[in-house]
Amino acid sequence: MAAYALEWLSLLGRWFHVIAGVAWIGASFYFVWLDAHLQVPRDRGEAQRLGIAGEVWAVHGGGFYRAQKFAAAPPELPEPLHWFKWEAYSTWLSGLFMLVLVYWFGARVYLIDPAVAALTPGAAVAIAAAFLAGGWLVYDRLCRSPLGAREPLLAGVLFALCALAAWGLCQLFSGRGAFMHFGAMLGTIMAANVFFVIIPGQKDLVRARREGREPDPIHGVRGRQRSVHNTYFTLPVLFTMIGNHAATLTQHRWNWMALVGVSLAGALIRLFVVLRHRGQAKPALAIAGTAALAGVFVLAMPQRAPAPGAAAGDADFGRVRQVIDRRCVACHARVPRFEGLASAPRDVVLDSDEAIVRHAQAIHQQTVATRAMPIGNLTGITEPERSLIDAWFRAGAPGGR
Repeated sequence: MAAYALEWLSLLGRWFHVIAGVAWIGASFYFVWLDAHLQVPRDRGEAQRLGIAGEVWAVHGGGFYRAQKFAAAPPELPEPLHWFKWEAYSTWLSGLFMLVLVYWFGARVYLIDPAVAALTPGAAVAIAAAFLAGGWLVYDRLCRSPLGAREPLLAGVLFALCALAAWGLCQLFSGRGAFMHFGAMLGTIMAANVFFVIIPGQKDLVRARREGREPDPIHGVRGRQRSVHNTYFTLPVLFTMIGNHAATLTQHRWNWMALVGVSLAGALIRLFVVLRHRGQAKPALAIAGTAALAGVFVLAMPQRAPAPGAAAGDADFGRVRQVIDRRCVACHARVPRFEGLASAPRDVVLDSDEAIVRHAQAIHQQTVATRAMPIGNLTGITEPERSLIDAWFRAGAPGGR
């Protein structure tokens, strides 16, 4: 019953996280688009009197909209004044909830890989938390330093540090755990940008107008910078949310390079889209992003060489069935014996000869090609056993008689 309740808690947490993320990313993308399409107001007298910097006319859903942006703040604050912050906070909080539930409470299964680093659950969680907090502190200091005013140089330094973080995470955690914590680190920076920079700046603008003093334009400059950074972080974060399930990447010996490559591709493609909105399309950015993805595809391409020790005579289904029973069926059964599982992962049940043959390609992919399973090698599969599965699959995955 506890495993069933945990599965439901995880399902609802993921669902809420996705909903909140859609709301946050949708609002973020819209306002970046809006800012890129601002034009000189048609009524220049009104614009000068009210301090309007630009406006956008749009049609959507059968209605016309006129959005205006003020250089600092309007002469009089309207009521109600809508704030865009809870989308970010709810996304980060629900993401942290899932991170703690799956990767920190389940550190032995999802975060720690003894073949990568011999960590205790306590040490692994402490390191993970340090990456989340440390990523924000380093990023924020860089943005507030003189480097923050030199955007291209700042972007280069941030990329180098992100690559270093990806490498470090992949030297400490399982590939899946490393990918997820890299995304969580970027997501933490994004949410902290909203909480510590964007919203406080907006509050000061509102306070200044209510107190009758001139708003400090630095808040608008900083807020816009952090908002733009957030939009470039978005695609890498989204990738890690789904990419941690791709064992071809997470279990590869150069998994950190794959993570960096896809993240770079996401940032470049997003930059291309943003500049295109401004009428400054630079196809080279899209080409570079596509090339980065192609590079990762080639890097992670499975090797065709047989596993060490594989021989044609080893393709005996009876022996393969024994390996599956010992190493896989604890989880992949109609009623899993492994603690914390209410149902078989991905509904793959391997408790019959027919099911093993039907899932032969997936078994080979997960146990031999990517070595992602058993996860964290919790059931202790051996190299000869992997070689046995490899030989059986290459012989056509024959079934029992």
